[in-house]
Amino acid sequence: MLATYLGRPLARRFLLTLCITSLILPIATWAETGSQIEIHYAPQENLETVDVQEIGRAELSIDMAAYVLSDKEIIEALTDAAERDVVIRLYLDKSQFSEHGPVGGGLIESLLAHPNVLARVKGAGVLMHLKAYAVDGQVLRTGSGNFSHSGLADQDNDLILITNQAIVDAFEANFERIWARAQNVGALDASASGEAR
Repeated sequence: MLATYLGRPLARRFLLTLCITSLILPIATWAETGSQIEIHYAPQENLETVDVQEIGRAELSIDMAAYVLSDKEIIEALTDAAERDVVIRLYLDKSQFSEHGPVGGGLIESLLAHPNVLARVKGAGVLMHLKAYAVDGQVLRTGSGNFSHSGLADQDNDLILITNQAIVDAFEANFERIWARAQNVGALDASASGEAR
């Protein structure tokens, strides 16, 4: 019966219109609220430039969940933000922190030692694999690109910027949950005690 119904030109047109409308209405409603989405792709575009620009816009806070945090430009942009009195919370993966963490006077060590920077390492369990941050609770950066030079400039990755408040709030709520995990270790404590290494 459905095949007979869909075989009729008017029925096909109606079904197609219904499908398109169901896709366009949520997008139109989202656009009306002032929400935006931007998608950037590496290696056609250097995602490092996009991240540095977004971090540079921060005025109040940055909550970042970083599987890898080793890119020099990103670390310097975060340090600059901390110098502007932006409060930065970093949530890091144990295995990657052990590989890319403080090594005696490096950029990451200076960032982690800054008084406006709080950093925790996921102490146990599966990977903390997020590559995302929220700026001032208003813009969410997410995507597949790690905060490493190769992840931002050389590999096929995407970076997505979203200004929909409900989506940013959902990220922040999740960030609060993972930030509060009982097994978390302070990054400098983990580095000093060798727990993350």
